[in-house]
Amino acid sequence: MKIVFGWNVGLFALSDYTRAKASVDIHVWKLSLDIRQRLVQTVTMVKIPIVKKRTTKFKRHQSDRYHSVKEAWRKPKGIDNRVRRRFKGQIAMPKIGYGSNKKTRHLLPNGLKKFTVNNVREVDLLLMHNAKFSVEIAHGVSSRNRGALLERAKVLGLKVTNPAARLRSEE
Repeated sequence: MKIVFGWNVGLFALSDYTRAKASVDIHVWKLSLDIRQRLVQTVTMVKIPIVKKRTTKFKRHQSDRYHSVKEAWRKPKGIDNRVRRRFKGQIAMPKIGYGSNKKTRHLLPNGLKKFTVNNVREVDLLLMHNAKFSVEIAHGVSSRNRGALLERAKVLGLKVTNPAARLRSEE
């Protein structure tokens, strides 16, 4: 991560985020109040890339062999089970190491989190959070109510992930 500070006093770059945070505290307080305010306005942080360690779903052992064994993951419990014993060549089991970065968890590719809404009051909850959340209109909302939700979201400056759903022009 690289943080770049730029204002009319000078330009310097700090490469390590943790070191940058500590040195910023020291340097900023030596500056005048006016420059500190401008510094806060012009600090730009590089976006953290969203990394998915695993995109394929974990499948249940022998779900490919038997129709009655569904694909939804269940931990194998058998005493001789080769998946539970982690034999080479067997399917992988979920573990904590597959977890996502806490800062990018649940983020959409546009950098926003999804918030499902059913009515206009729920859209109003996001009044001050339009930089963090995007609106997704719930499946059961009628086409008439969707129009009102879209209108309110536009007024609040919210991004809607499914704006065209159930909205077709009548011919």
